[in-house]
Amino acid sequence: MDSLASAGRNHFSTAQAQTALGVSADAVKQALNRLSKQGVIASPLRGFYVIVPPEYRSLRCLPAEQFIPALMEHLGLSYYVGLLSAAQYYGAAHHRPQEFQVFVEKNRRPVERGAVRVAFIARKKLRDVPVRKFNTPRGTINVSTPEATAIDLAGYADHAGGLDQSATVLAELAEQIDPGLLVKVAGSAPVPWAQRLGYLLELSEADQVAGPLKKLVRERARNYALLAPAGSKDGERAADWKLIVNETVEPEF
Repeated sequence: MDSLASAGRNHFSTAQAQTALGVSADAVKQALNRLSKQGVIASPLRGFYVIVPPEYRSLRCLPAEQFIPALMEHLGLSYYVGLLSAAQYYGAAHHRPQEFQVFVEKNRRPVERGAVRVAFIARKKLRDVPVRKFNTPRGTINVSTPEATAIDLAGYADHAGGLDQSATVLAELAEQIDPGLLVKVAGSAPVPWAQRLGYLLELSEADQVAGPLKKLVRERARNYALLAPAGSKDGERAADWKLIVNETVEPEF
């Protein structure tokens, strides 16, 4: 671990530890268990370990943003940080998320280590989603762009705390959104997402951002969509967005 830390690395696998030490698998297992109990290391995933410096011992793990890139590389998976966790990078998280939200191509079980929780959300065509790279104390991490984050907030509102929370975050995120790029990103997502997003943006008093989406909706939306997909099929109709407003949304300003 001292060798890794001096080289600027904060993670390793069980196999790497055994190779470096030249001892048996049982000896490595015993050593890793002992260090885990001492809080010196943590294992977000079986066979994958992170070194926990003193300043994070109270968490009993590294913060998620500091090990997710290495874990995804270890697993050979494409990913991006999204929803409320992405909004934080743009100063638009109304409340600190209770979990770190990561999109991957297939469903995965969440990671829970100490006070750190990572939720994985499956996303079709994940590699088409535009991202920005942000620096962390342990390297760089992929985060959905403001425009892609907005689309996901409309498409995965249930993962963002509901439509009220999505609308609240969108009101804060709107300043970071390029309307032209938003239309481009929305074009590769399901049309109902654009319908919901436009309505939520207008509700959040971000009409200038929502405006260009209306053309996309007029061209592509053939049917009325539900604002709340799991809700009633009855409600007032928002003609501009071809949307059945079946839930009252109240964003916080």
